[in-house]
Amino acid sequence: MVITSDAIVAEARGWIGTPYRHQASLKGVGCDCLGLVRGVWRSLVGEEPEAVPAYSADWAEAAGRDQLLAAARRHLIEIPLGELRPGAVVLFRWRPHLPAKHAAIVATPETIIHAYEAAAVAETALDPWWRRHMHHAFLFPGGLD
Repeated sequence: MVITSDAIVAEARGWIGTPYRHQASLKGVGCDCLGLVRGVWRSLVGEEPEAVPAYSADWAEAAGRDQLLAAARRHLIEIPLGELRPGAVVLFRWRPHLPAKHAAIVATPETIIHAYEAAAVAETALDPWWRRHMHHAFLFPGGLD
């Protein structure tokens, strides 16, 4: 099954306006950044490949491991940042020595769709600040168009 970048972006855009809710993943009800990626996965790929354990707001720092990156590498196809394209999942680090803590879906070469605390899912500019913190990029399985 091939999942097109157009289908990924359309599904992610369908989540725009969903309120931020830590650990949630319900379109129109609430989600966090991981919940958005999980919801797009369920819609286009199928059942989630593993259960997501409960996590606190400081999970990345508290764990001392790069758990989000490890999970992405288990289930997505890693690509170089130079091959970034619509439909790709990107991971961000707030500081180079800290684990990846935020995820988004590339909508266009200039925008990402993501959920972040105190806001709703939105399509925002992939401006220099976001680009500076972007560290990893992935494709959904079958998302190779």
